[in-house]
Amino acid sequence: MGQGLGCGEILLRALPPATRHGQDRMTTLRLILGDQLNPLHSWFAQTDREVVYTLMEIRQETDYVLHHAQKIIGIFAAMRDFAQHLSAQGHRVHYLKIGDSGNRQSLTANLDALIAQYRVQHFEYQLPDEWRLDQQLRSYCQQLPISSQACDSEHFYSQRDEAAQLFGAKSHWLMEMFYRRMRIKHRVLLADNQRPMGGQWNYDHDNRKTWPGTPAVPVDTRPRHDHSAIWQSIVAASVNSFGAADADDFRWPLNRTEALQQLEAFIADSLPQFGDFQDAMSRRSWRLFHSLLSFALNTKMLNPREVVERAEQAYRQGHAPLAAAEGFIRQILGWREYVRGVYWAKMPDYTAHNYFGHDRPLPAWFWTGETQMNCLAAAIGQSLQYAYAHHIQRLMVIGNFALLAGLAPEAVHRWYLGVYIDAFEWVELPNTLGMSQFADGGLLATKPYVSSAAYIDRMSDYCKGCHYDKKARTGERACPFNALYWDFFIRHRDKLNHNPRLSMVYRNLDRFTAAELEAITRRAETVLEDLPGL
Repeated sequence: MGQGLGCGEILLRALPPATRHGQDRMTTLRLILGDQLNPLHSWFAQTDREVVYTLMEIRQETDYVLHHAQKIIGIFAAMRDFAQHLSAQGHRVHYLKIGDSGNRQSLTANLDALIAQYRVQHFEYQLPDEWRLDQQLRSYCQQLPISSQACDSEHFYSQRDEAAQLFGAKSHWLMEMFYRRMRIKHRVLLADNQRPMGGQWNYDHDNRKTWPGTPAVPVDTRPRHDHSAIWQSIVAASVNSFGAADADDFRWPLNRTEALQQLEAFIADSLPQFGDFQDAMSRRSWRLFHSLLSFALNTKMLNPREVVERAEQAYRQGHAPLAAAEGFIRQILGWREYVRGVYWAKMPDYTAHNYFGHDRPLPAWFWTGETQMNCLAAAIGQSLQYAYAHHIQRLMVIGNFALLAGLAPEAVHRWYLGVYIDAFEWVELPNTLGMSQFADGGLLATKPYVSSAAYIDRMSDYCKGCHYDKKARTGERACPFNALYWDFFIRHRDKLNHNPRLSMVYRNLDRFTAAELEAITRRAETVLEDLPGL
C-alpha cells in the first residue's frame, strides 16, 4: 500500500562493513512515533526477536504546545492499543507510559537508555512528518556510535519535495495544478482519455449549499471507550491541557479496525450528502455529514489510498454523486498532499511569516468559548468540546475573525495546533498561517479568506438570535465582522489593492462616503479595543 523509500535507502550513519556484515546478530531498536500507527507498514511483515520496537508517552511531546485533553488521550490510547497489537503478533515491544519511573520524558534521553539496556547495535526510525522531530532525530543519529537508518512511513501519495519540484521558484503556488497532476499520476476519477470523470476537474461550486435541517444527519455509530485510567495518568503526571476530556465516553478511533468501520459508515451514510453540505454550519449538528476520519488518517491508522479508493468506488457504483466524491477526494489527494509539500519546502522559516505584521494576543474566550458572537461561540465551543471543527468553521469563522482582528499569526497557529485532535504541524501550519491568516503573503492562498457577517449568515444558522446585528456595520450592536471586514481592507490597501481577486472589494470600498469610512473605522477601533468583551 505504501510507496516511497525503504529502510535501506536512507542511511544516516553506518558502521564499518566488517561489523555490519559479521556473523553475530545485531539487536535493532525501532522507534514508532505517536502518529505512525500503521500495522501494515513493511516493518511488521515478519517477526524478529532481535528487533525491539519502542513507543513513548513523553512530556517533550505533550508540552511543546498546550494540547486539547482529547488529543493527548486519543494519541496515548491509540499508541497503547498499537503496542498491544504488535505484542500479540509476536513482536518485542518496549512501551513507556507517561508516569513510568524510568521515563526520562525526552525522546533522545529515552533512546539512549534503551540502546544501553538492550545493547542495541542498530537504530531505525520512520521519517517524522514534523520538521522539529525530523531535525532532532537526524542530529541524534549523527552522533550515535552505532549504525542508524531512516525509513519511509509508507503513507503519503507524494514525496516531501514533489510539490516543490513542480512549482520550482514560483512565488505563488496553485493547489489546483498540483491536484490535477496527482489525479493523472495516480489515475483517480479519470476517464479512459485521461480526462476527468464528468468533464471537469473540480465541482467546488456545486458543494456550497446550506443545510435546512434535512436530510437528517446520520446517527453517530462510532464506538465508545472509557479512557478514564489514561486520563488519570495524564493528570497525575501534571500534563497541562485544555478542553473537555470526555475520557469516560471517548468517541475517537482506537485502532485501524475501528477506523475502517468509521470509513465504511461514512461511505454508506454520509458521503452521498457530503458534497452538498460540506461548507454548511449549524448549531443543530456539530458534525453534519463530515467523515471525522482526519485523526485516523493523520495517525496513519488509515492509508489515504484506501480512503480515496472507497470514495471513487462509491461514485462508480452509483452510491454517491460525482460532486460529493470529487470534493471529498480533493481534500485528501489534493489539499492534504499539497500542504505537506508546502510545509517541507518552506520550513523552518515558515513559522516566522507575518505579512500584515499582526500582533494582538488571542482573547481569553478562545479558551472558554464565552463570547456574545454566536458564530464564534459555536465554532470555538465545539472545538473545545469535541477537539474538532470542520474546514469552514476553522477557516471562515475562527480564522476569519483572527485575521480581521489582527491576531498574532503564530499565536493563532499554536492554538490550532493544540485544540484539534487531527492537528499535526505538517498539515496544520500551512493551513493556518498560509490559507487562514495569509501570513505568507500569498504563497498558499490567492487572496485573504475573509468575509463580513453576510457569508456566515448565508452558510449557517449562527446569526439567528445573536446579540449582534448581522446587517449593521456601525453602532454598538453591529456585528463586529462587518466593520472589521472593511477596516481590514482599508488598513492593508497598500498590500492588497493590486490583487485581481480583490478588485471588486476595492471598487465597493471606493463607493463609501468619507463619513461612512470614518464611522467604519471608529467602530472597528472600538471592537479592537474591547476584544475580550465581545
